[in-house]
Amino acid sequence: MPQTIASPATSELLIKKSRFLAYLHPVPDRAAAQAIVARLRAEHPAAAHVCWALLAGGQSAAVDDGEPGGTAGRPMLDVLRHQDLDGVLAAVVRYYGGVKLGAGGLVRAYTDAVAQALLTAQKVAIVRYAELRCSLPYALEGVLRRELAAAGAQLLEVAHGQDVTLAFRLADSAAPALVARLNEAAGGQLAWRADCESS
Repeated sequence: MPQTIASPATSELLIKKSRFLAYLHPVPDRAAAQAIVARLRAEHPAAAHVCWALLAGGQSAAVDDGEPGGTAGRPMLDVLRHQDLDGVLAAVVRYYGGVKLGAGGLVRAYTDAVAQALLTAQKVAIVRYAELRCSLPYALEGVLRRELAAAGAQLLEVAHGQDVTLAFRLADSAAPALVARLNEAAGGQLAWRADCESS
């Protein structure tokens, strides 16, 4: 199950006089990630590199920022993928210490910096939700409300007209079982509305 982080996390590594400052941030998209990277650049004007990787809602990025190709952004992205994270920016600010680390050394340094920060990060499961809407006779409203409560669904809206229309939200993974239970409990008197969406 994909996870994100609850709040920002940091770590610092010193390798052959170079400082690697890792910053992890929960982000919704690339624009938010780029804003954080711009802020890090402004906060660290003397840094040699601000490399970053992003996984957020189907968007990904791996930026080496002047380091040899594939030695910074890609290894950091691999750490995020390996941890099954989404909605996370990993950025590493490097202050060059005068000693070259070589391609293998850079890959290890950027990987380790992000991995160290992840050790302190609180991970939380990402739950996708479905919003459903149905109409039913007044006599079945109580039954439906009890089923929704038992399933942990959140009631969003109730409208009383010729029938009762209810809109509710619950975890995507729980929706098919609840729909089946509701259809069975209502004995075919439940009408599902098409204006549903997943989020």
